Amino acid sequence: MGTGTPRPDRGRRRVVDAVVDAVADLGVGHIFGVDGANIEDLYDALFATARRVHGVVAKHEFGAATMADGYARITGGLGVVAATSGGGAMNLVAGLAESYTSQVPVLALIGQPPTTLEGRGAFQDSSGQAGTIHAVRLFTEISRYCARVQHPGDLADHLQRAIAAAQTGGPAVLLLPKDIQQARVDDTFVVHVPPRRSGHDPGGPTRIRELLAAARRAGKIVLVAGDQVARDDARDQLRALAAAADAAVGVAPDAKDVYPADEPGFCGVAGSMGHPELVDAVRHSALCVLIGTRLPVTARTGLDAALSAVPVASIGAAPPYLPTVHATSLDLRQTLGELAAAAASGPAVDAAARKRWTPRRMPVSAGPGVRYREAVEAIAAMMPAGSDVFVDAGNTGAAVVHHLPVPRGGRFVVALGMGGMGYSFGAAIGAAFARTGEDYGANREHGRRAVVIAGDGAFYMHGLEIHTALEHHLPVTFLVFNNNAHAMCLTREQLFYHDRYSFNRFRPARLAEGVGAMFPSLPAHPARTLDELFDALEAAAATDGPVFIAVDCDPDEMPPFLPFHTDPRARGQTP
Repeated sequence: MGTGTPRPDRGRRRVVDAVVDAVADLGVGHIFGVDGANIEDLYDALFATARRVHGVVAKHEFGAATMADGYARITGGLGVVAATSGGGAMNLVAGLAESYTSQVPVLALIGQPPTTLEGRGAFQDSSGQAGTIHAVRLFTEISRYCARVQHPGDLADHLQRAIAAAQTGGPAVLLLPKDIQQARVDDTFVVHVPPRRSGHDPGGPTRIRELLAAARRAGKIVLVAGDQVARDDARDQLRALAAAADAAVGVAPDAKDVYPADEPGFCGVAGSMGHPELVDAVRHSALCVLIGTRLPVTARTGLDAALSAVPVASIGAAPPYLPTVHATSLDLRQTLGELAAAAASGPAVDAAARKRWTPRRMPVSAGPGVRYREAVEAIAAMMPAGSDVFVDAGNTGAAVVHHLPVPRGGRFVVALGMGGMGYSFGAAIGAAFARTGEDYGANREHGRRAVVIAGDGAFYMHGLEIHTALEHHLPVTFLVFNNNAHAMCLTREQLFYHDRYSFNRFRPARLAEGVGAMFPSLPAHPARTLDELFDALEAAAATDGPVFIAVDCDPDEMPPFLPFHTDPRARGQTP
């Protein structure tokens, strides 16, 4: 793939111009970041380019990294983030770690002091010389590829390697000294990016076909689907396989969007925030097939005993954490399509019946505010079709994963890779940019919104990225469950440390009123009752820009989280 559009000064392009052209050639429409002295030349190149790629300035580099992550999850392509040296570079670490663990393709462009000052006391030097921080070593641990570009002539090779590595699933990092950014590249500069890898190991699908055929003769099949199904756009093929094999279907917590809850055979979410129907289905199955998930502990809690008693197979880019008969597939759309066709050629089966999963029974909450389940069900009732939902980990996230039926046509993302609080704010903004395209003011698809659901603790960390959504008039609904606490830590104090103390309660705050005063043009609604929440959601649906809603909740309400549910303190349960 060549970079750039022919122009009269092509031979005089700077390195940063060549980088922008390469990003544009990949179809990337936005570079997210925070400006600074050692990355400002990239922003100058973004201003000067005639290509369809825009710079977006975030409020914090973690937010910028999560914007790139959310953008990549929505587009199925590459997200790009830029940061300056020093603290700007260090602020990327948590965001890139989420992308690394969740296998999200992100390219990070990080400015550095000029090469002539490396090891000579430069401000924010991280060259590793003269006792400075070694940025290559640091970022190598959380990336698929990391390199410092020391010569302009090396740029094309490093870009090619970085993009190819990111396409395997995870971040790639290029460290760009300021003098290298300003250097010129000539007409010979070209980036040959290999196409995204696809395919599977030759014998893998055959093994899975044989296991499926044998299991259909012996009993029931259970499929547990993960987020690779969404990344490979293989939802239709998953449904076809489930129908052909008369399979029950469960989903990992970060994959609620891959199989609708009202489809035949759906039996709930797997893991610590999941449903007992899936455990029962696995326990009584002849075969469990994991599809596009490594089944980490958050998706495996409560299932270990059932999985150990039945045959388990898996299909996906990487083998699961537990032993399985594994078939590698980098393109689940192709692999599941082939398996569905093979299963459909077998004996006819009766269609699985639709059934409702059972919400976990938790202790009665008599505190102030709206109950988690009531709030989530209200959100579900008012959410437009096709909405993209981004959820933070914690008590709020557990309630959403457990109770929320995801609307068709959108994505559902919960940051369980690293669980970094505040992830959802930037990720939803990146998703909104991805959905709206280049002209995000005029090309907006009517009614389609990104929805953030996070706790007040996550808001205090990175919630001021709402300013970015406001600056660009993005269709994002920010729902903050305000219980004036780090609620999951508070629940752990109560359950596991005998409620002798609490470090995790906050003084009460009126978030909606505060945000509304800070940003007068932002609709901000307090919701202290269920009726007020419905009114706020109705107002949000009629708004084409960002909306902020603060939902008052009880900090002492126990969420539907299995380790809490099974603790001896979980008494007096009610649906």
